[in-house]
Amino acid sequence: MSGILTLIADYIGLDDGLSVNNPANNQHIATVKDWSEDETQNAILAAANAFKSWSGQTAKKRARILQRWYLLMREHQEELAQIATLECGKPMAESRGEVVYGASFIEWFAEEGKRTCGTTIPTHAAGKRIMTLKQPIGVIAAITPWNFPLAMITRKIAPALAAGCTAIVKPAEATPLSALALQVLARKAGVPEHVFTVVTTTDPARIGKILTTHPIIRKLSFTGSTAVGKILMQQAATTVKKVSMELGGNAPFIVFGDADIDAAVTGALASKYRNAGQTCISTNRFFIQDGIYDEFINRFTAKVAALKVGHGDDPATQIGPLINSAAVQKVENIVSASVAAGASLILGGARHCAGDNFYAPTILGEVTMDMPAAHSEIFGPVAPIIRFRDEEEVIAAANDTPYGLAAYFYTRDLGRAWRMSEALEYGMVGVNDGDISTEVAPFGGIKQSGIGREGASCGIDEYMEIKYCLMGGLDNVNPVE
Repeated sequence: MSGILTLIADYIGLDDGLSVNNPANNQHIATVKDWSEDETQNAILAAANAFKSWSGQTAKKRARILQRWYLLMREHQEELAQIATLECGKPMAESRGEVVYGASFIEWFAEEGKRTCGTTIPTHAAGKRIMTLKQPIGVIAAITPWNFPLAMITRKIAPALAAGCTAIVKPAEATPLSALALQVLARKAGVPEHVFTVVTTTDPARIGKILTTHPIIRKLSFTGSTAVGKILMQQAATTVKKVSMELGGNAPFIVFGDADIDAAVTGALASKYRNAGQTCISTNRFFIQDGIYDEFINRFTAKVAALKVGHGDDPATQIGPLINSAAVQKVENIVSASVAAGASLILGGARHCAGDNFYAPTILGEVTMDMPAAHSEIFGPVAPIIRFRDEEEVIAAANDTPYGLAAYFYTRDLGRAWRMSEALEYGMVGVNDGDISTEVAPFGGIKQSGIGREGASCGIDEYMEIKYCLMGGLDNVNPVE
């Protein structure tokens, strides 16, 4: 092993533990520690003790440490990308991009930590003054997914540490190595031991329940499915924890007749097929207006058919594997059920010869709203395409879902751009753009797609409490004796 792999060698063992496999070929990569309940409890207590000193540091000192962490991530971009590709299968180009994206949150919140300002409020009575303070909430827990094993950690931990919190992170079972690599670099940057601890496990339900119910942990941040998010919220309610939830989606991608079709096709490719469709903000349903339906499909199909499917370490690869066999089976079921219900198979529709966990980029035409492809979160490289007539119809169809994470639409009509932006019931809307993620903007959903926001200036507030202070007796003047 070399580079970053040498740094995490201490976390890799040959004994029974959490086995990490490459989804591209199902080969064993490494085995990491399977944390016990007692060890997890002890990590929480250690984080509580570390909180006293970490929160007592100046924001400027914490910022310097975070900046070093950011620089180390950039320095080790290639090694981190290799680990991410090994664990989750995405193409190396995407993994390199994820390292830069993940590091951007550390850089951003290093600065935002110095701006957690309180306020003074005009008083309601003579002799009294009102002010507010922002203070770190305490020990936080983060439960992160496998599809962005680096960025989903930094997006949560960077603001937490910048605010003065300490953190316990339980990464997805499929991708613990990326999390451990981040922990190593954080320690190297100067983040003290127990301020940021990665807990790996073969039993996520058991460890997750400790994190959600432990009275010392005051905040839970989770990215994952809505079904699991509901369970975690119920558990967290027993100790009235503050929660942030970034949950499932059912993103519409709407193309109006007046749109730049080439730009829409480019945006559709980015929004649908990045990470083989395994992102929470991937387009799930395409709505194409009648007048350009056939033209869009022809141009889109030509581009999708040219996508290179293969192992992530091949520089030519654009589409990697799905994370496991269960994910492939889910996609197969959705496609077969939709075709049986009347959808036309325009492209793909079967496993790919690259390996057991690969599914061919697929396009379904003439999809209707009652088909599984229109209401299930596919999480795979499948594009269901639905016709629509007018603005009113497509707004109703796009909003006909319990989810509200991301939405996209293309139009050249400025009035329509405003109307659609306001009418779509989603936390994030991309207008003439299929790539909306950035550290400077608030990321999050509404309805059953989540609670709270990550990134932007508001992201650090998720890890802080506002304390109101009233000072009285200020009109009393004591004469100097």
